[in-house]
Amino acid sequence: MGQLNEQLIKHIDEAHAMEQNVLRMLDGMIATTDDPEILDALEHHRMQTQGHADRMVRRLEAHGVTWAQQRAFAGEWFPDADLVATEHLVEDLRRVKEPAEVARIQAACAIADEALGVVAIRLADRPTERDVALWLELEMRDRGAAGTSFDPIVASGPNGAKPHARPSGRAIEAGEPVVIDFGCMVDGYCSDMTRTLSVGDPGPEARHVYEVVRDAQQLGRDAVSAGADCARVDKACRDVIDAAGWGDAFVHGTGHGVGLEIHEAPRVAATARDTLASGYVVTVEPGVYLPGVGGVRIEDTVVVTDDGADVLTRFSKDFLL
Repeated sequence: MGQLNEQLIKHIDEAHAMEQNVLRMLDGMIATTDDPEILDALEHHRMQTQGHADRMVRRLEAHGVTWAQQRAFAGEWFPDADLVATEHLVEDLRRVKEPAEVARIQAACAIADEALGVVAIRLADRPTERDVALWLELEMRDRGAAGTSFDPIVASGPNGAKPHARPSGRAIEAGEPVVIDFGCMVDGYCSDMTRTLSVGDPGPEARHVYEVVRDAQQLGRDAVSAGADCARVDKACRDVIDAAGWGDAFVHGTGHGVGLEIHEAPRVAATARDTLASGYVVTVEPGVYLPGVGGVRIEDTVVVTDDGADVLTRFSKDFLL
């Protein structure tokens, strides 16, 4: 679809260029013709050609415009223009963040850091997953956030084995990991962070899973820099988890872009073909999910630099509270 659209746009642009050449040729012929009949035919042909040349090309993002909207644009807004479907033009421009955009994302990350600092100490009171999700939103709003950047994930005990678990009425017990994935919005820009915490010691197996995911996440972060392939960042995380024997339990990509939307280009995954560039803001979030047991995910939002990455989410990665 994208290639076809690019070819179509190229052909339309070439056609407009040819029309301009025809107009110049007709102007030259009109200036040198004395025969009234020929002059009349040339001027008529020029008017027709000019009408085509005056039509502008308007590009509409295919995934953001419905068929009904396209018909309205064609009939009411741009009746004298050629409408062409395009894909990812705006999204590609949004990949590299300006310093002011990074500052807004950083502000959202700082608010999330502070909110979790307040809420984490309350986990010992056996709140429900829903309680924790609500407390996080309230703490972030109190600090100036416009709202959450997505519905928070709070998954305790066996619920942690579901990467996109919804907060439930389950009470958080001592000695079990709790996966907390959340973020907020500041001036339209999103933050995204995941921490896995435990009130008290969850036992040697859970500690080992945590250490493996923590090491994988660190190596993934270390792999982030301008010019690095997104697939290479994913591999840096995945190799650590594979070596520990839990490769099949790492069931999602390593990360994604963050900006005006919580999921933007580029994808950071084994199948990704993108290359990181300075100014990209992406997440690094490996995880291990063991059905019936629980899960661990650790995620930071980072901004890509020429020689590495600056971490925007600063909350501690201490496992035990």
